[in-house]
Amino acid sequence: MQAFVRAPTVAAMILLKTIDPAVPHAGHRAACGACHACDVRTMAVCAALEPDEIGALESIMTARRLAGDETLVEEGEPRRRVYSLTSGMLRLVNGLPDGRRQITGFLMPGDFLGLADDGVYSASAEAVTPSALCSFPVAGMDALAVRFPKLNDRLFAFTRAALRRSRENQMILGRLAPVEKLSTFLLMLSQRAVEHHLPADPVAIPMSRADIADYLGLTIETVSRSFTKLRNQGLIDLPDARLVEIRDRKALEAVAGTLRA
Repeated sequence: MQAFVRAPTVAAMILLKTIDPAVPHAGHRAACGACHACDVRTMAVCAALEPDEIGALESIMTARRLAGDETLVEEGEPRRRVYSLTSGMLRLVNGLPDGRRQITGFLMPGDFLGLADDGVYSASAEAVTPSALCSFPVAGMDALAVRFPKLNDRLFAFTRAALRRSRENQMILGRLAPVEKLSTFLLMLSQRAVEHHLPADPVAIPMSRADIADYLGLTIETVSRSFTKLRNQGLIDLPDARLVEIRDRKALEAVAGTLRA
């Protein structure tokens, strides 16, 4: 979310949660009761805990804020903490040998970072927009998972979700035509919005065209042409650069190859 001089855009209101100025900065313990007041309480890892149990999670939690494009963790860095995203959006980035980057996913509020990694982070995590997170030491989270079996089950569920998103990435990259890739990407964002209790349409696109290109394995110019082609075909509308209205979902699904007979 950016600092707006005027009222926030529809895209920002749909996807990005307002960062509460009362949330403490990194290195300070969250105020008592912060988890109870969290906007993503029912979606995040803490949903596994009862109200009288949540204090144990808060006791090991610190709040973290990121500015847009700020790096949270680096690929290959030792994994010492795990994170729950409470507002904004993160991109997961792998560096390629030739210096280019491959974006392997985007995290939305309620998503968890770090569980699917081993001793080191498998990708860098960067803020697409200003973001807020809850940060937990790995050792402390492991201890709570033993203490609260429901929390352990929740962590496994987040791990499975990370693996599912990895399969989605492979499916998108396997598409041949750029418009197929973009159509699949837009439908995936729409579905993920529903999973995060947000409207399926219009679809908020807080990431840049460069981010989309590096996620789909395309050039920025090809991404822009693909957006224009889908719009000219009447499948989508583009009220602004950060918002996509789906005009013909069935046709878009047909282009993406996801429409079932």
